Amino acid sequence: MDLFGWLAGTDYTISREILERGVAALFLIAFLSAVNQFPALLGENGLLPVPRFLRLAYARRQPTLFRWRYSDRLLLAVAWTGAALSALIVTGALQLAPSWVFVPVFLVIWFLYLSIVNVGQTFYGFGWESLLCEAGFTVAFLGAWDTAPPITVIVLLRWLVFRLEFGAGMIKMRGDRSWRDLTALYYHHETQPMPGPLSRSAHLLPRWWHRLEVLGNHAAQLVVPWLLFLPQPVASIAAAVVVLTQLWLVATGNFAWLNWITIVLAFSAVSDGAWSWLLGGPVGGIGSDTVPLWFGVVALAVSVFLVVLSWYPLKNLFSRRQLMNASFNRWHLVNAYGAFGSVTKERYEVVVEGTADDPEDRAAEWREYEFKGKPGDVSRTPRQFAPYHLRLDWLMWFLALGSRDSPWFEVLLLRLLEADRATLKLLRGDPFGGARPRAVRARVFLYRFADRAEKRATGDVWVRSEVGALVPPVSLRSG
Repeated sequence: MDLFGWLAGTDYTISREILERGVAALFLIAFLSAVNQFPALLGENGLLPVPRFLRLAYARRQPTLFRWRYSDRLLLAVAWTGAALSALIVTGALQLAPSWVFVPVFLVIWFLYLSIVNVGQTFYGFGWESLLCEAGFTVAFLGAWDTAPPITVIVLLRWLVFRLEFGAGMIKMRGDRSWRDLTALYYHHETQPMPGPLSRSAHLLPRWWHRLEVLGNHAAQLVVPWLLFLPQPVASIAAAVVVLTQLWLVATGNFAWLNWITIVLAFSAVSDGAWSWLLGGPVGGIGSDTVPLWFGVVALAVSVFLVVLSWYPLKNLFSRRQLMNASFNRWHLVNAYGAFGSVTKERYEVVVEGTADDPEDRAAEWREYEFKGKPGDVSRTPRQFAPYHLRLDWLMWFLALGSRDSPWFEVLLLRLLEADRATLKLLRGDPFGGARPRAVRARVFLYRFADRAEKRATGDVWVRSEVGALVPPVSLRSG
């Protein structure tokens, strides 16, 4: 007798492939990001050193492999191990193993990344970090090919998409009048944290289009998520709307893996039948069409566990004091999400400069440190980096907004004065070719996209004007 016949999501085998491989691919990118950036940002000689953070009682309560000991070598071992295991799932190799191997390995990936997030401090204080952790834990219980994907896990992944999209829609309606009067997109493409190559073109579209964008956003985030729970083909159509709106955000900005993971998770609502209709022939049926007894028990237990954890996020969705991007437990499971509850209407940028001359000399030549993603040189078109996350560039955006939690910036200036190689690798280039500058400073500029006439006349993408000094010239002696 098949006790768990009702649990077998036999019409979601293609969805399982996309979910498992897609989430694993984003883990792979996240681990590689840690390899490239973590030591300079948070390592033993980083801007916010983890060993110092671990002295705090709060830090010692977090679930992390680094609770008792941190070293850059151990961090790299964790990150490379996570990347290698993620690659096994991306290629489909691990799906050939039994589920009693597949699930623990996926959970190891989740815990390795959770270990990094929980010591990452402000550089890992983004909603999509918790989102990746939650998605990784949940997707792990879809199992390998020796079982059908449990339908309860499929539904819980739709619940994750619902919280992500509906939460973002509600925080917008509650947070900023510009979302309610349909003017938010007059500003957003220009003032978003890290514009992409098409952001200027999107910004220069007619205002009636921007109002339609906002209306489309409200429909996609406030109405469509409810349809994910309806029978097919409605759920598949709702998922397609989510995917299409997220692709527009991918095309017009750089939000790390936020949009990409939303796209991946939306496929939890797309049935094999929908794929068969789209591709013009029967597809799917990947793996077993039954759920083994032991795996059914595990999947149901985990499903009940996640439902219990959903109480506080559910209350939060309908609370007048809705929290945005909040975790209700140390394991980053079943979180609250949201984005852009308020829209910045002017773009400020912190420009860091150095000089090899006497900084007191008015004739001193100041050279600008260029960052990889954030605007700097007015002639440079923004590049596409997402789903890769440039953490320092994002923090520079918050710094320009007046972020008070910025002790890392003083250390950044010190590392530039020392011509620290690891720190300089985070930047687009070193204007001093590895030599130490005599002094550095930071100035604040107001940026806006050049209009079409200005672009034709100067070739510049941006127009900027100086607002004032953030940090006056400092040197190693003055420090």
